[in-house]
Formats: sequence, C-alpha cells, structure tokens
Amino acid sequence: MIEYILIVLAPVFGGVLYGFERVVRARMQNRQGPPVLQPFYDMYKLIDKNSSIVHPMHIVLAILHFITLWAVVALMILGYNFLYVIFLHLLATIFIILAGFSVRSVYSHVGSNRELLAMLAYEPIFILIATGFYMINGSYDISLIRQEDTQILSMILLFAAFLLTVPLKLKKSPFDACEAHQEIVGGVEIEYSGIYFEFLYMAKWIEYVFVYMILLLFAGNNILLGVFLAIAVFLIVNLVDNSTSRVNIVQTIKIIMGIGLTLSCLNILGLSYV
Repeated sequence: MIEYILIVLAPVFGGVLYGFERVVRARMQNRQGPPVLQPFYDMYKLIDKNSSIVHPMHIVLAILHFITLWAVVALMILGYNFLYVIFLHLLATIFIILAGFSVRSVYSHVGSNRELLAMLAYEPIFILIATGFYMINGSYDISLIRQEDTQILSMILLFAAFLLTVPLKLKKSPFDACEAHQEIVGGVEIEYSGIYFEFLYMAKWIEYVFVYMILLLFAGNNILLGVFLAIAVFLIVNLVDNSTSRVNIVQTIKIIMGIGLTLSCLNILGLSYV
C-alpha cells in the first residue's frame, strides 16, 4: 500500500526537492531565494496563462513524456527489472525529442539535437550500471538490489560515471547545454505554454526522483549510507552548478563518453574477473 502512495506522491516529492534546491543554490550565492513551495506556486500561475497549441501531436508527446517518466519511477518503487526501467526511461526521452523536432522552431530543433546527443552519452552508462548490479546480484530486479548489502566499493568506477551523468540529467552546469536558456531559450520547451508547459515542468521534477532513486541503489540495504550519498551528491551538484560555467554540447559528450563510459567499462571488466 505504501508503495502506491509513494507513486502517487512522486511528482510532489520531486517538486519539493526542486524547490529546496533553489533555496540551497540561493543561499550559496548569499541570496534569500524563493520559498521551498515556489514550484507549486509557479504551477498555479501557469493555469491562468494562455495555452497555445502548435499542433495536437506536440501536446500529446509532452503528455506521453510525463506519463512515461512517472511510470519509470513507479516501476522503480515497485522494484521491477532495472534494465526495463532504463529502456522505458529511454522511451520517455525519445518522446520529448520527437516533440522538439515536430515544430518549426530552430531553438526547439537545436534543443532536440542536444537532447539526442546527451541521451546517446548517458544511456550506455545507465545500461552498464544495470549490468554491474546484475553481475554482482545475478538479477536485474530492483527489489533484490535493495535487499543486498551496499555494492558501492565493487562499483566505485560505475558510481563515479553515474555522478558525471547527474548534472547532465538534471540540466545543471557545466552540462546544461540541452536547456541553455541564454542560447536556445529552453530548447524543446520553447513552444509550450500555459497548462501544457506544466507537463514538462512536472516531468523535470520526476527526473529528480528518478536520478536520486538510482543513486540510492548503490547504498543497497544501508539506509544511512543512502541518506549520506543523497545529501552529499545534492550539495556537490549544486556547488558545482554555482561555481562552473557551461561547456558546449560537444565538450559535454566528450567528457561523459570519454571519462564516464571508460570508467564504466573498466568497472565491468573488473567485475568479470571477480
């Protein structure tokens, strides 16, 4: 029963985390910042905004992106197969990429191109992480991975690779070229408005839940370690976001694939000899 309550509340948890992150970032910059619930106030204001539609399928793809991401988190909470979860997350990303390509906006096309390149960089690392868990536990089941002792030492290079993907997934500096408001005005988001933009806004919150749920898998059944990792990664990601400038998409892909994929492959190679 508790699992289903968590699934229903997943977007709320993501919204609170997103709001808390804005407060922390503001404090790091010695500013007051918005209240923690500001994302929900933004949602309320968006309801009153005019909602223009470029074409119906553009809206359908945004809704499918949101619903599929929610299903991804639901399957993780229920402890389903990690590999299937990653492929379903891949499908959710494809929906938003297609949405970006389906309109005539140059900014939207550039955003979709960047989302596609980013996906090609981080998805192999996610698959190798799932492979690492399988090699240690003999199963892709998330419920089983959660019951086992922490595997972070055996998967330390995969964990380091995963850390590289966190700013890319959450669109944080230095790997926020996919969104880059100053360059492409939000990329794939640019043609959405009003209540339809809310689906993308909530999808962003659910991405936070998805990323931190993968992080918790490295802690296994050690709850204290999981809490420590979540807090440490949260602070480090926001500290880096506040103190670094954006790198372009080509540099982003080179770093993620050059370092992250190499570390992942080395860890898998090491596990194969254990």
